[in-house]
Amino acid sequence: MLIGEIIKVAFQAIRANKMRSILTMLGIVIGIAAVITMVALGEGAQRAVSERLQQLGTNVLSVNPGQQMFGGVDRGSGAALLVQDAEALMRDPRYIKDVSPEMDRRLQVGYGNGNSNTSIRGIWPNGFKINNLDVAYGRFFTEGENRGRRRVAVVGARVGDPLNIETTSLIGKTITIKGIPFDVIGVLKEKGQGMGFGGSVDDRIYIPLATAQFRVFGQERVNEIQVQALSPEVMNGAMAEIDRVIRREHRIRPGDASDFSIRNQATLLDTFQETTETFSFLLAAIAIVSLVVGGIGIMNIMLVSVTERTREIGVRKALGARRRDILLQFLIEALVLCMAGGILGLGLGVWVAHLMASMAQWNTIVAPESAILAIGFSAFIGIFFGLWPARRAASLDPIVSLRYE
Repeated sequence: MLIGEIIKVAFQAIRANKMRSILTMLGIVIGIAAVITMVALGEGAQRAVSERLQQLGTNVLSVNPGQQMFGGVDRGSGAALLVQDAEALMRDPRYIKDVSPEMDRRLQVGYGNGNSNTSIRGIWPNGFKINNLDVAYGRFFTEGENRGRRRVAVVGARVGDPLNIETTSLIGKTITIKGIPFDVIGVLKEKGQGMGFGGSVDDRIYIPLATAQFRVFGQERVNEIQVQALSPEVMNGAMAEIDRVIRREHRIRPGDASDFSIRNQATLLDTFQETTETFSFLLAAIAIVSLVVGGIGIMNIMLVSVTERTREIGVRKALGARRRDILLQFLIEALVLCMAGGILGLGLGVWVAHLMASMAQWNTIVAPESAILAIGFSAFIGIFFGLWPARRAASLDPIVSLRYE
């Protein structure tokens, strides 16, 4: 038989049992769609981690109050971090480029008839540079405004949404934070969803640290101190310098545990990315299991088809069809079913990924490599699970097949 005729006979057999062919493909469709969706979620999460890492910078450290343990019992956070600790870090820095003590709290914000519960962060002016923040409109507040405890604010790009106003129109307007009026002098560039460490930058309001301490929050202690090292290469030196200086400021004796902790945010993000990759592989593995189940379904249906068409196989062999012709015919049937299911599953997976991105605001990325891999794997499933039924059909004795009822 010619290859063209073999393919034609295979397609005729598929069309002859449309409903059974559709149900057979369903397992492959679901499996491929699951693989595409899970991989898209994993790729999106990794992209979000990379973007967040670029936002934070690779040379930023965070100093936080530590946990004090006495006799194995957690006594809560250690000694408070103060502005004086940040000032001590900048007296004679060796590996440190800049610092910014910061404190935040969620407070009621009002403008006109609108109000919202918004994250308020008090920082030094150089904290904007440390955290890679830029203004889209207006300006940052100055060191003089910080020392003078001025009531000025720089708002994130989405702060106006819950206040029922376009954020850019807040420039020059007065908002209230905990009932205290603040003049909006700047709007930050939009950063996007990010990874959510400490909340989204777009939904946050920044005010001078001294204003936050003495006019809004009513306390001197800060939540953390952001420290920028000279370069990523001297991060270990910067961590050692921070440890030495703050232990001296807190009068901690040699051998005693520190009452603060130092976090490398880049390391945290790398760890999160590794976890995300592992989780993505796990989800993809679960999706592949459904593909294998679909392949087993195809093998089962093909074996049934061989049994039903035993007499037909005998007739074809009696008319001169060779063993490899029968083998190729049934193998093409299995391959067509899997490839068609793979293409439909690819379309379904891409649609579900985009649906998640638009409705749930999840980061999803459908990489061309994952699409090619999914189609290739569906073809492999078709060949692998279709080979046994095809060989069984090809090995049938023509005389016995013609007698089969």
